[in-house]
Amino acid sequence: MYKTSNLPNTRIDVADALRGIAVAGIILYHSVEHFDIFTQEPIVHTLAIDQTVADVLAWLFSGKMYGIFAMLFGLSFFIMNDNQQQKGKNFSLRFAWRMCLLFMFGVINVAFYDGDILMLYACYGLLLIPISYLPSKWVWCIIALLAIQPVELFCLLTGTTIDHSRLWEIYGYIMGLHEHGTFWENAVGNLRYGFELNLRFNVFSGRLTQLLCLFILGMQLGRQRLFYNEGRHLKIWHNILIRSAIVVMALSFADFGELESWLKPIYNLFILLMIVSAVVSAWYAFEGVRKVLHHLCIFGRMSLTNYLLQSIIGCFIFCGYGLACYHLLGITYAVMVGAAMVIAQYCFARYWFSRHSRGPLEGLWRKLTWIKPYSSNT
Repeated sequence: MYKTSNLPNTRIDVADALRGIAVAGIILYHSVEHFDIFTQEPIVHTLAIDQTVADVLAWLFSGKMYGIFAMLFGLSFFIMNDNQQQKGKNFSLRFAWRMCLLFMFGVINVAFYDGDILMLYACYGLLLIPISYLPSKWVWCIIALLAIQPVELFCLLTGTTIDHSRLWEIYGYIMGLHEHGTFWENAVGNLRYGFELNLRFNVFSGRLTQLLCLFILGMQLGRQRLFYNEGRHLKIWHNILIRSAIVVMALSFADFGELESWLKPIYNLFILLMIVSAVVSAWYAFEGVRKVLHHLCIFGRMSLTNYLLQSIIGCFIFCGYGLACYHLLGITYAVMVGAAMVIAQYCFARYWFSRHSRGPLEGLWRKLTWIKPYSSNT
């Protein structure tokens, strides 16, 4: 059974920077996808570079930003759990309640944006509780098992196929609402099908086991204290960067063919590791990088608030009940809109933190997490 090492868990600025990168990347890629509206209507304003922009951002962001978010979620769990262990307290029930609160935030978010991940993250988060009691050697075994994409590998070896027709059926219905429905029709449709849609998409895209892998990996990296510049940790990140870059370059020239459903998620995982290790290495190696990324720290400290805000703002901009930009703006123009959203939300974050220590939803989540249960003296 794992026991705390009783080392202090100070705030990890590079983790905040990574959160900021993840949320900004999510906003930009959601803009590429017009916030999940893949219309068949002709788009009014397009540019010749649209497809190139889409391909580059898909390579850099698609599946990687949510993965970084998941890894840092696991890291946050470790820090809170370890802090409570050092005080001689059990954090399991409190964390389960925290995940219930996250699920409620997800219900609010999915009313605006059908691609909500908070509800799924809340379910994944509950699995961290029993895993957190295991010794590190068993945790690494679980990480390795999940990293090889066991579901896709099983299907490949046995010839099993997963029927995804229900996924496309839901997508078709939801897309119609996004393009031509009222806000209330969208909200009801999203609330009814959003969770199922995202669960089925996770199965389709290979993220079902990979996100859980990253949750656990984040917790394990916390145990190893790898996000702190201690001992040989920076050398470890350099090794991860070099090896992941080599794998990414090799797979970039490979023809996956029939192995695509298995190899593509693994390829995305190595791109994610390359991004994270590059950021951590550069953060500790160069003061100039820290100064630049400090702005993303501010953005990352308000990651929950920013995630919900991008759903509300983005869907108003692109959905038919709002400005209906889904058929007005091509990919490049849509990315410009996404960049403007990032800048506007960053300015709001700076303003907010000049007056408060936590983001609005972050503060509310913390207060509700640590709310004391009613107890009677009788």
